[in-house]
Amino acid sequence: MITVTFVRRAADRRIVSFAVEGHAKYAKPGKDIVCAGVSAISVGTVNAIEELAGTELPAAMKNGWLSSDIPTLADEEADGRMQLLLESMAVMLGTIAQSYGKHVVIHEQLL
Repeated sequence: MITVTFVRRAADRRIVSFAVEGHAKYAKPGKDIVCAGVSAISVGTVNAIEELAGTELPAAMKNGWLSSDIPTLADEEADGRMQLLLESMAVMLGTIAQSYGKHVVIHEQLL
Protein backbone atom coordinates (compact mmCIF):
# COMPACT_ATOMS: atom_id res chain seq x y z
CA MET A 1 0.00 0.00 0.00
CA ILE A 2 1.10 3.57 -0.68
CA THR A 3 0.78 5.91 2.29
CA VAL A 4 0.79 9.66 1.67
CA THR A 5 1.16 11.96 4.66
CA PHE A 6 0.71 15.72 4.51
CA VAL A 7 1.73 17.72 7.56
CA ARG A 8 -0.04 21.07 7.89
CA ARG A 9 0.44 24.00 10.20
CA ALA A 10 -2.74 24.18 12.29
CA ALA A 11 -2.97 27.98 12.27
CA ASP A 12 -3.34 28.38 8.50
CA ARG A 13 -3.44 24.81 7.10
CA ARG A 14 -0.23 25.47 5.16
CA ILE A 15 1.49 22.27 3.97
CA VAL A 16 4.87 22.15 5.75
CA SER A 17 5.96 18.65 4.70
CA PHE A 18 4.84 15.57 2.87
CA ALA A 19 5.92 11.95 2.52
CA VAL A 20 4.90 9.32 -0.03
CA GLU A 21 5.96 5.79 0.81
CA GLY A 22 5.30 2.20 -0.15
CA HIS A 23 4.14 0.35 -3.25
CA ALA A 24 0.56 0.03 -4.46
CA LYS A 25 0.84 -3.66 -5.43
CA TYR A 26 -2.10 -3.11 -7.78
CA ALA A 27 -0.27 -4.95 -10.56
CA LYS A 28 3.17 -6.33 -11.38
CA PRO A 29 6.06 -3.85 -11.21
CA GLY A 30 6.26 -1.95 -14.48
CA LYS A 31 2.52 -2.43 -15.10
CA ASP A 32 1.16 -0.87 -11.90
CA ILE A 33 -0.95 2.11 -13.01
CA VAL A 34 -1.66 3.17 -9.42
CA CYS A 35 2.02 3.35 -8.53
CA ALA A 36 2.78 5.13 -11.80
CA GLY A 37 0.04 7.69 -11.18
CA VAL A 38 1.17 8.45 -7.64
CA SER A 39 4.79 8.71 -8.76
CA ALA A 40 3.95 10.99 -11.69
CA ILE A 41 1.92 13.32 -9.48
CA SER A 42 4.39 13.51 -6.59
CA VAL A 43 7.61 13.80 -8.61
CA GLY A 44 5.88 16.08 -11.12
CA THR A 45 4.80 18.39 -8.31
CA VAL A 46 8.36 18.65 -6.98
CA ASN A 47 9.59 19.44 -10.50
CA ALA A 48 6.79 21.97 -11.07
CA ILE A 49 7.63 23.76 -7.81
CA GLU A 50 11.26 24.04 -8.87
CA GLU A 51 10.25 25.40 -12.28
CA LEU A 52 7.27 27.62 -11.39
CA ALA A 53 8.14 28.80 -7.87
CA GLY A 54 11.85 29.04 -8.57
CA THR A 55 12.94 27.03 -5.55
CA GLU A 56 14.54 23.65 -5.11
CA LEU A 57 12.73 21.67 -2.46
CA PRO A 58 14.83 19.79 0.07
CA ALA A 59 13.42 16.47 -1.19
CA ALA A 60 14.72 12.97 -0.54
CA MET A 61 13.82 10.11 -2.86
CA LYS A 62 14.60 6.43 -3.06
CA ASN A 63 12.75 3.32 -4.16
CA GLY A 64 9.16 3.66 -2.94
CA TRP A 65 9.76 6.81 -0.91
CA LEU A 66 9.68 10.58 -1.51
CA SER A 67 9.56 13.24 1.18
CA SER A 68 10.16 16.94 1.57
CA ASP A 69 10.10 19.63 4.20
CA ILE A 70 8.53 22.71 2.62
CA PRO A 71 10.30 26.03 3.20
CA THR A 72 8.48 29.33 3.54
CA LEU A 73 9.67 31.47 0.65
CA ALA A 74 10.46 35.15 1.15
CA ASP A 75 8.83 35.93 -2.20
CA GLU A 76 5.13 35.78 -1.25
CA GLU A 77 4.01 35.26 -4.86
CA ALA A 78 6.37 32.32 -5.35
CA ASP A 79 5.36 30.95 -1.95
CA GLY A 80 1.69 31.13 -2.99
CA ARG A 81 2.46 29.28 -6.24
CA MET A 82 4.30 26.60 -4.31
CA GLN A 83 1.40 26.08 -1.89
CA LEU A 84 -1.07 25.99 -4.79
CA LEU A 85 0.97 23.25 -6.46
CA LEU A 86 1.12 21.30 -3.19
CA GLU A 87 -2.64 21.63 -2.71
CA SER A 88 -3.10 20.44 -6.28
CA MET A 89 -0.95 17.41 -5.49
CA ALA A 90 -3.13 16.70 -2.44
CA VAL A 91 -6.30 16.86 -4.56
CA MET A 92 -4.89 14.63 -7.32
CA LEU A 93 -3.57 12.02 -4.89
CA GLY A 94 -6.86 12.16 -3.00
CA THR A 95 -8.69 11.38 -6.23
CA ILE A 96 -6.51 8.32 -6.78
CA ALA A 97 -7.11 7.24 -3.18
CA GLN A 98 -10.89 7.51 -3.70
CA SER A 99 -10.70 5.19 -6.70
CA TYR A 100 -8.02 2.82 -5.40
CA GLY A 101 -8.49 2.96 -1.64
CA LYS A 102 -7.11 -0.54 -1.11
CA HIS A 103 -3.81 0.63 -2.60
CA VAL A 104 -3.45 4.30 -1.56
CA VAL A 105 -4.26 6.01 1.73
CA ILE A 106 -3.91 9.72 2.55
CA HIS A 107 -3.21 11.01 6.07
CA GLU A 108 -3.07 14.60 7.29
CA GLN A 109 -1.40 15.71 10.47
CA LEU A 110 -1.63 19.14 12.09
CA LEU A 111 1.25 20.85 13.86
